[in-house]
Amino acid sequence: MDDIKVMVADASHEKYVDTILKTIEDAAKVRGTGIAKRTHEYVATKMKEAKAVIALSGDRFAGFSYIETWGNKQYVTTSGLIVHPDFRGLGLAKRIKDVTFTLARTRWPHAKIFSLTSGAAVMAMNTQLGYKPVTFADLTDDEAFWRGCEGCINVDVLKRTGRKYCICTGMLYDPEEHLPVKLPQEVIDRINKIDKKNIKSEK
Repeated sequence: MDDIKVMVADASHEKYVDTILKTIEDAAKVRGTGIAKRTHEYVATKMKEAKAVIALSGDRFAGFSYIETWGNKQYVTTSGLIVHPDFRGLGLAKRIKDVTFTLARTRWPHAKIFSLTSGAAVMAMNTQLGYKPVTFADLTDDEAFWRGCEGCINVDVLKRTGRKYCICTGMLYDPEEHLPVKLPQEVIDRINKIDKKNIKSEK
């Protein structure tokens, strides 16, 4: 594991895009699920915009994930998490998830981060990071996001239920819930007055 580096991708990593897309496609076939179709250009752009994380073992592709914003940057998803079969079982998915999550929190500190997943391992990782299971109504209403579900074999369930639920579990990280306890405004005003008096008395 020490020789596997997990980093924010840049334009120099575009040479791995086709391998990434193939690995994601193959994994979806094994799981029997659909995927949101992504083009070479789409993933390459994510890399250039510092919205993707890649794992490399020397020059070998080991894993990948990217982030997307929805609803005027009020919501963020960490998507496309994949580990190449040669590097599975090493805890690499968790490392990639941690870096992707940190990248999303750094770039959009006030955005809600959400995930739609049917995988137990991803649910466990999300829970450790502070995500909570939510109804689909708590997720973005951005139509562009939901169009990404069209490639999934379970999309009929999503449509049949009026987009209320599906096979996947919705999970949400709300940064407001992870801030320190908020003091009432009158207490903050009082503290500010005390601090100002102390500054004057010190002069």
